[in-house]
Amino acid sequence: MSVDVTAEKSIARPRGEVAAFAMDPANDTRWILALDSARVLTDGEARPGMRVERVASFLGRRIEYVNEVTELEPGRRLAMRSVRAPFPMTVIYEFEDEPGGGTLARIRTHGDASGFYRVASPALAAAVRRGLRKDLAALKRLLEGSSAR
Repeated sequence: MSVDVTAEKSIARPRGEVAAFAMDPANDTRWILALDSARVLTDGEARPGMRVERVASFLGRRIEYVNEVTELEPGRRLAMRSVRAPFPMTVIYEFEDEPGGGTLARIRTHGDASGFYRVASPALAAAVRRGLRKDLAALKRLLEGSSAR
């Protein structure tokens, strides 16, 4: 089964600030709610080829996966593809300026489910959509709250 889900949220903070926070793997467990851990596997700054290992809980299962950055436009776009995962996926973060200095944050996840996730396919897209919406809401709370400054 193919899954292609997009979620977006307006955040009342400058685009550069929102993007920098969301694109930094050190912050992943602060706003991606299903994650138990995230660890950069490559040395140096964020760049295409950088790999991040993540451990998450999804649909009642523990999953471990490694994403590799395929595109990086600081402050605007980050694209990653799974290089080790239960099923192949691509995740894209995009950030656009909104009037008044805010940011439209968008996440798109797409891939082909296999194994258990293919069997769970009727619930998979809905669960991914719910997860992305919750993650963006957490990002908004973190960055609009006083603890982000």
